[in-house]
Amino acid sequence: MKNTNDDVSAQDLDPQSDHSSDYLAHSHQLSQPQPRRPRGFAAAAAGVNSAGKGKKEREKEKERTKLRERHRRAITSRMLAGLRQYGNFPLPARADMNDVLAALAREAGWVVDADGTTYRQCPPPSHMGSFAAARSVETQLSAGSLRACSVKETLENQPPVLRIDECLSPASIDSVVLAERDSKSRKFASASPIDSVDCLEADQLMQVMHTGVHENDFTGTPYVPVYIKLPVGIINKFCQLIDPEGIRQELIHIKSLNIDGVVVDCWWGIVEGWSPQKYVWSGYRELFNIIREFKLNLQVVMAFHECGGSDSSDALISLPQWVLDIGKDNQDIFFTDREGRRNTECLSWGIDKERVLKGRTGIEVYFDMMRSFRTEFDDLFAEGLISSVEIGLGASGELKYPSFSERMGWRYPGIGEFQCYDKYLQHSLRRAAKLRGHSFWARGPDNAGHYNSMPHETGFFCERGDYDNYYGRFFLHWYSQTLVDHADNVLSLASLAFEETQIIVKVPAVYWWYKTPSHAAELTAGYHNPTNQDGYSPVFEVLKKHAVTMKFVCLGFHLSSQEANESLVDPEGLSWQVLNSAWDRGLIAAGENALLCYDREGHKRLVEMAKPRNDPDRRHFSFFVYQQPSLLQGNPCLSELDFFIKCMHAILAGEMTGDL
Repeated sequence: MKNTNDDVSAQDLDPQSDHSSDYLAHSHQLSQPQPRRPRGFAAAAAGVNSAGKGKKEREKEKERTKLRERHRRAITSRMLAGLRQYGNFPLPARADMNDVLAALAREAGWVVDADGTTYRQCPPPSHMGSFAAARSVETQLSAGSLRACSVKETLENQPPVLRIDECLSPASIDSVVLAERDSKSRKFASASPIDSVDCLEADQLMQVMHTGVHENDFTGTPYVPVYIKLPVGIINKFCQLIDPEGIRQELIHIKSLNIDGVVVDCWWGIVEGWSPQKYVWSGYRELFNIIREFKLNLQVVMAFHECGGSDSSDALISLPQWVLDIGKDNQDIFFTDREGRRNTECLSWGIDKERVLKGRTGIEVYFDMMRSFRTEFDDLFAEGLISSVEIGLGASGELKYPSFSERMGWRYPGIGEFQCYDKYLQHSLRRAAKLRGHSFWARGPDNAGHYNSMPHETGFFCERGDYDNYYGRFFLHWYSQTLVDHADNVLSLASLAFEETQIIVKVPAVYWWYKTPSHAAELTAGYHNPTNQDGYSPVFEVLKKHAVTMKFVCLGFHLSSQEANESLVDPEGLSWQVLNSAWDRGLIAAGENALLCYDREGHKRLVEMAKPRNDPDRRHFSFFVYQQPSLLQGNPCLSELDFFIKCMHAILAGEMTGDL
């Protein structure tokens, strides 16, 4: 019996066949025996293996693509930061490479229309041919070429002084920017009738003149008052001033540094520590009288949170004892994470309007203490000693959820956890979901990881994760709106208690994971600020409504490249967004350092943030609060602090940098 395969092979090799020419062209391949195709279970197994390998390769390529995209975004962020800081380019908060190229083109004298059309304005027709030729020919500049260039030509044709290549790695720069760098490194050897050789050399002179101005010379900049925050613990839990003489010595040292004033925390856990509506201010009265002797301005903080300690039992200053007693029977007055763990650092915003505190609501408790303070120290307000009052609105006195609690195991740079699982906030969430028409949305996300997760490890915060679907946007809007409503409620009463007094609110700097699409850490802190949305504008609209000052926590230290890459941080980008958003809404802005004791470069960064010299509107901080350990403990940073104060006070520091 003839084999069927042989028949097929013979037919395929027939010279009369329609495909014979193809087979003859590849006869050397056909001379080898053809492998038989697997059939049945063998074919299925082979298909599974190939599909598995293909899926793995696709997953690997997907991860490589994500890494390339993150690297590209990091490069873009550094470019934007450099252009904003050193070149005064008015780039939008969500600028992309098109905005960067357009800004560079306009700075170089080109016209860029809204649709991207780019051209020179009125180029001389007779020179167009020579312009192209001159760009390809390189000649050495003559020594007298600068003299031949008029002042008008210098001002009109000089390229920008900004050197992008100093801020970025060579691999991160487009070919256009690299070409510009190469042309500058050859002393602008190319020439053209539009950008003449003589005028290009004037840019070199401008750079020399620019470097001639000392970088530490802050004369002519606005005067920014500096306040020192007095250390925690100077008043004990019985509201007694511990060491009056030591305080006097501290204030003598502060006065010798020409510091403008001091900041004092008034702790709720001390003043109303034992019985509701029984306020004790004796220790603060004694402290304020001493401060009055030195004629220093005084800022007071209404601190409604707990201070220090890895848990509530060893906190340096806890919430009032009567509040903690209520919390033993009703733990839902505290913020709660997904696992049901209670955080006693501050009260849940879910009880702002719930009468669970001995017949009072949360905001009534805050208002009663503020009103008591205003009445007790009416004389100090009248004489102007107390210049402003800061209202604590959340964890650490900042307007944020307690999402980064170390007592819960959080460590930097974890994304934190949502704090919305007490029964009062859950009731609010159910009500919001019902109004939206989706009652099944009345839940927290179940794929948001834990305190120390990374965004890409979660289904909620990862790229294209649930944070950006319909449910995710609903939940995050409700979560952030709860923060906004809390600020609105408390500030409404604070404005009544402290009429005609400057009120301050502190906004946190959640800078880690800022370069990721979700901005996961900001989301858990209560700021709905992913890449496609501005999460700070709703907050600042409320602050503008109550005419309060926004105090932003500033970072003066420089992050290592490894840390920046691992947690995709961008403190410069965050600061730029927050401050410009506040200033654009007409808010008064102030600052406070995040960590203690910086080096010289760190202090310079703080000064540049407080009063950017390249801001055309000369916007600057109204004051700066400097957190510093006791000045009497041989602090090694005193010389740097003196340098910082002189810079903030617009005193020439150029001659003294070597002496400090």
